[in-house]
Amino acid sequence: MVYVWNPPREVVSDANVTEFMERHGFKSYGDLVRRSTEDPRWFWGNLPGWLELEWFREPTQVYDTSRGVEWTRWYINGRINVSYNVLDRVVKRGLGDKVAMTWIGEDDRVVRLTYSQMLDQVNRFSNLLVELGVRKGDVVAIYAPIMPETVVAMLASMRVGAIATPIFSGFAPEAVGERLRLGEAKVVVTVDGYYRKGKVIPLKPSSDEAIRVSGLRVHQVVVRRLGIDVPWDDERDMWYDRAIASKRPSFEPEETEAEDPAILMFTSGTTGRPKGAVISHAGMLLQPAKEHYFNLDIKPGWTRREDTLWWITDLGWMMGPWMVVGSQALGASHLSIEGALDFPSRDRVWAVIEKFRVTHFGFAATAARLLKSIGRDAYESHDLSSLRAFGNTGEPIDEDTWLWVVREVGQERRPMINLSGGTEIMGCFVLPSPVVPLKPSTLWGPGLGMDVDVFDDEGRPVRGRPGYLVAKKPAPSMTRGLWRDPERYIETYWSRFPGVWYHGDYALVDEDGFWYILGRADDVIKVAGKRIGPAEIETIVNSHPKVAESACIGYPHPVKGEVIVCFALPKAGQRLEPEDLQAIREMVARRLGKPFEPEAVVPVRDLPRTRSGKIMRRIVRDAVAGRQVEATPVLENPDAVQAVREAAEELKRLMGR
Repeated sequence: MVYVWNPPREVVSDANVTEFMERHGFKSYGDLVRRSTEDPRWFWGNLPGWLELEWFREPTQVYDTSRGVEWTRWYINGRINVSYNVLDRVVKRGLGDKVAMTWIGEDDRVVRLTYSQMLDQVNRFSNLLVELGVRKGDVVAIYAPIMPETVVAMLASMRVGAIATPIFSGFAPEAVGERLRLGEAKVVVTVDGYYRKGKVIPLKPSSDEAIRVSGLRVHQVVVRRLGIDVPWDDERDMWYDRAIASKRPSFEPEETEAEDPAILMFTSGTTGRPKGAVISHAGMLLQPAKEHYFNLDIKPGWTRREDTLWWITDLGWMMGPWMVVGSQALGASHLSIEGALDFPSRDRVWAVIEKFRVTHFGFAATAARLLKSIGRDAYESHDLSSLRAFGNTGEPIDEDTWLWVVREVGQERRPMINLSGGTEIMGCFVLPSPVVPLKPSTLWGPGLGMDVDVFDDEGRPVRGRPGYLVAKKPAPSMTRGLWRDPERYIETYWSRFPGVWYHGDYALVDEDGFWYILGRADDVIKVAGKRIGPAEIETIVNSHPKVAESACIGYPHPVKGEVIVCFALPKAGQRLEPEDLQAIREMVARRLGKPFEPEAVVPVRDLPRTRSGKIMRRIVRDAVAGRQVEATPVLENPDAVQAVREAAEELKRLMGR
């Protein structure tokens, strides 16, 4: 077995999980994972104490499955609040002056909030929410990028017992309006506008239109970011800074039940009504804190270590709240930037890491490929010695990009914490720890307390060939149903394999026991009765020296049922010639076998992606099929749909149709 990441002795000895294993008598990380999944009552019952979280009232029972495993209740009679644990508790431990959040504008404006400053603003905003009539269980929607004011709004919502609903800042008004309506929001928090690649992006007009579409009467709190003129309704709108200035800087947090909803996150989906994942206070707190501590190896602030996590994300993507809550539960710091990664300078990412001493840097694979394409000089000219780990999520990472991150940027001294989970669990099902050896692109295996497996169509465990990712036992962070739609919840997650959570991912456990996520099960391509995940093909396509990234889909065929076709985006300044396209086909055939050779490889000038960098294969399929594309609100680059349609015309010519 050949490993690329062999954890150096100093990494192992310094890791949080090593200290934990020594204290509790575990010889290996694998042994700890096995105990945690075999005995969930032991693991989840002790985890709050291990992480030093604070209850208002201790639970009398770890979990209760009397209503069925689908409706498992956690921490019975326990009372806890996310906001208290990520602010008050940290300040009480003497870290009031420590920076909780750093935000960097595209115009180089920098805002830092200490834990005491953030608590002050959260308390003021909490008092504002109560004055606006927000009560326990009401929804507060946040339609804005991740920035200090929006993090404050999210934590204040949880503090008063309301439900925070972050909405992706790139959504169009219609998509936002639907989410406001479904959640019956009482308050909307937005921003006048923001910068992206030097352009002013007004957001308040979009929020106004979304409110009109929703048909709701709401209060709207507007963050003054740019100071631009925006439409104004005196009866509804108020400026954030003016509204909180006069409010009391103290507010006792609601003693919420462990099962009370803390956050409602609507999945973006491509068709149909958005699904509302409802995450409890206990789940919202425990899952991110666990993963930050044991898997990212973020050091608690009270150890006087200065760890800073930067994950490229939006507040409306699960990773935004995950980053905020996970890092602050440990008294660490998190960082966010406004705008693009390569503007105003192509080395912006590396300059930020150097200047602000970032220790943990996370991204989606597409973002990593962008950074790779910029060139070696961009990162070699900066001091990256503060970095201790990288992270990837959102989509499978191809082998070439994984190797570039670990070997070239990380100098084989920093692990890649490749993780996969979802909005519906506010965390991860599979991910490694820094102390385990890794193959390229792998996620290693199950997370602590996550009893996952890979099933075939008949519900039998499979190894050495792809299958469906499932969870055989519940976990506290699993969604508490779907927002006001219990039937859809059961149908989506529990109907395929009764009593087992079906996650919708296609996965593989190889002969050495290493886990890989191959993409969404809906994206799986079936060629002559054989199934393959598109990520497996894309890894090979992306390794071609002229290819930046790709999207591979199934294409109808009268004989084979489906054939593989790939859309390849050339690197900047490169052109894919016919001989290159043929070479790519042959590369895939050599690596995967002749049956999986793409029928065609077609150059494309852009691929549709979300702001988090995830390529939307479903949109590619719809565009190729000539169907109406219904998910353009989720895209950072909606013009890419037309680019795919143009490439599809070339595909039809090649296929003789």
